[in-house]
Amino acid sequence: MSGTRLVVGPFNRVEGDLEVHLTLSGGRVARAEVNAPLYRGFERMLRGRPPSDALTLTPRICGICSISQSAAAAQALAAAGAHRPAPQGALVTALIHAVENAADHLTHFNLFFMPDFARPAYAAHPWHARAVARFTAMEGAAPREVLEARAALMHVLGLLAGKWPHTLAIQPGGVTRSPSARDKVRILSSLRAFRQYLERTLFGAPLEAFIALDSPAALQGWDTGDAGLFMEIAADLDLDALGRGAGRYLSFGAYALTEGHGFAAGLWNGAPAPLELSGLVEDTAHSWMLGGPAHPASGHTEPDEDMRDGAYSWCKAPRLNGLPFETGALARQVIDGHPLARALAGGGVLARVAARLLELARTQVLMEDLTAQIMPSSRFMAPAPDLRDGAGAGLVEAARGALGHWVRVEEGRIASYQIIAPTTWNFSPRDGAGTPGPLETALEGTPADEGATLAVQHIVRSFDPCMVCTVH
Repeated sequence: MSGTRLVVGPFNRVEGDLEVHLTLSGGRVARAEVNAPLYRGFERMLRGRPPSDALTLTPRICGICSISQSAAAAQALAAAGAHRPAPQGALVTALIHAVENAADHLTHFNLFFMPDFARPAYAAHPWHARAVARFTAMEGAAPREVLEARAALMHVLGLLAGKWPHTLAIQPGGVTRSPSARDKVRILSSLRAFRQYLERTLFGAPLEAFIALDSPAALQGWDTGDAGLFMEIAADLDLDALGRGAGRYLSFGAYALTEGHGFAAGLWNGAPAPLELSGLVEDTAHSWMLGGPAHPASGHTEPDEDMRDGAYSWCKAPRLNGLPFETGALARQVIDGHPLARALAGGGVLARVAARLLELARTQVLMEDLTAQIMPSSRFMAPAPDLRDGAGAGLVEAARGALGHWVRVEEGRIASYQIIAPTTWNFSPRDGAGTPGPLETALEGTPADEGATLAVQHIVRSFDPCMVCTVH
């Protein structure tokens, strides 16, 4: 394709390395190619090791979503051994995981996404002075406030997980620590304080009022707290039209409990459908990886050290029944059936960020409910027997979307371990049919010039990429 070529990257305020190659034509992005330039190799590191090593090594994939990796690894090993965790252990695992995801959403909004609107390029807009006062890096009021609120919320992880990141508290049989009645009181106190921060600062109103929003018009009318400032900016810059996706969503289901999930699993392609993964493959047509398309249960990771022509990323291209799917908070809330999220389906920057705010409010309520259900006298661990042979998958939802671990164990050693992270879905390259990944689709048609445009950066950040999780 002819046209001006532009490379945007590396990006600041993005976890890991990212480059976006754009072909411009007529002042717009005609084609986007997203490059994950860092290969890491965790899947290869795990081969030949005892199964329990997955619980130690996979959390090191990322220092932001390490609990998501822990939960996926524990679930995969439990599935391979046909083992079920203690119900109260599953509940506390869900609570630990929800705390991390809530902290991630809060960090993304305040430290990764909103600071772009404090840039001098927006000085002529009526909201700019308030954005500068709230979100300027190192100087704005919001970063200081959010770091304090986040640190206080993380006290819950100190009580339940021992440490963060890279906890070993989550195991195939449950959790290693049994919370006491005193711990339960302290957790509820921490959650009350976090709710007060959210209602005073982020939303400027009761969480239930934001959760009750059921239409884009109702959302646009939200005018309190930092969320209200975002809605004012979104209306002025038409962020609803910027970076719109294909409207296909996937969720593995968040917070697995004995009776189901906190947020439902499923697919969405204009209508809800059950989660069925037999048609899942990782396509390598435009990846620096060897081997053809394969389901992760039978796939492998062999990097193409020659970096062949025609490929442009270390990231594989996950496809379900031949289609790319977007994943993340918007996907979870659409699939869980929230009316506002369903009304925003197919949307762009506004939809993704608003869904993240909606999920943060709903996760707070979920964390309160989970804590209320803790029964200190119960058993929190059902010890799993040594795993000699078996295969299984651990399917969880990190803050950024669907995270899957597929493990096969033979004679007490890991024979295969494959991981598909949320950013692998969202930032995937084209597949063998030439179909672009979700971010590539969202970038096409974006107004652009030969500079690194803010519009492109808003779209990229709306997906909240975690590039270090992407290629293993």
